[in-house]
Amino acid sequence: MTVCIDQPQSDSEVVENKNYSNNNNNNTHELVLDGGFVVPDNVASGGFDAPEINAFGHTFRDYDVESERQKQVEEFYRMNHINQTYEFVKKMREEYKKLDKLEMSIWECCELLNEVVDDSDPDLDEPQIEHLLQTAEAIRKDYPNEDWLHLTALIHDLGKVLLLPRFGELPQWAVVGDTHPLGCAFDESIVHHKYFKENPDVKNHVYQTKNGIYSEGCGLENVMISWGHDDYMYLVAKENGTTLPQAGLFIIRYHSFYPMHRSGAYKHLMNEEDVENLKWLQIFNKYDLYSKSKVRVDVEKVKPYYQSLIQKYFPEKLRW
Repeated sequence: MTVCIDQPQSDSEVVENKNYSNNNNNNTHELVLDGGFVVPDNVASGGFDAPEINAFGHTFRDYDVESERQKQVEEFYRMNHINQTYEFVKKMREEYKKLDKLEMSIWECCELLNEVVDDSDPDLDEPQIEHLLQTAEAIRKDYPNEDWLHLTALIHDLGKVLLLPRFGELPQWAVVGDTHPLGCAFDESIVHHKYFKENPDVKNHVYQTKNGIYSEGCGLENVMISWGHDDYMYLVAKENGTTLPQAGLFIIRYHSFYPMHRSGAYKHLMNEEDVENLKWLQIFNKYDLYSKSKVRVDVEKVKPYYQSLIQKYFPEKLRW
């Protein structure tokens, strides 16, 4: 099935079709959806307004600030960079592509995330379902007509259920965190790059060249990316026959690939389709990152809307 979508506007363009409500008590403009998620006043003049600090009072994605959370995050990346090898990722893809763990609906999986906290995230330590709804509700305000993008935001991190016993109870370093290619050189933009010196792949000289085992323009589909929740949820969606557009699947699969979509690394491996889909990923990333807060979403009020989108784009039950 082919789904056509319009090309996104750049961040510098004002997003149209926003519905704002006037708060007569303080003469400020705020947009409030069913879940109670409030966007600051000045979003009206230019789209989503990114806060300056995260839930811990620090700048977002600051991996150097001294704190207990930072120490936990750095230890996570040390383990990630040592253990994520080409052969490990190949093995994980083969194992989890079987989708033989259990059958359940998308919403049932969302509820399972109440049990998950991401140890790699320096910005938030809330259960993951909170982050999913914060991201989805923020995007829904600025892009009210792109329902596929709302749903993509809701499900983008569902693969983190890999941390739970019924899915294999994989260690955090094999599920969350930024992703990067294997089979070619580790770019210095990768967070805590110093720990790659202990990765067995550094002994393979071919893996330490710019292109490695790949050719320029081969397409990210043909590149082995470190294993985690991104690739797993992509496999679940694709193999269960979702009708989400390719841009949605691209977002799900590469939203943690920060060296590429934030630092510009590895773009020599992308093809034309990747370049087009990247435009949507970069829009999505702003909401994924900066919607993280202690603001709670009223799950029961927004649930009917998201269930209608799930029914539109997915079968009732999926193999996981």
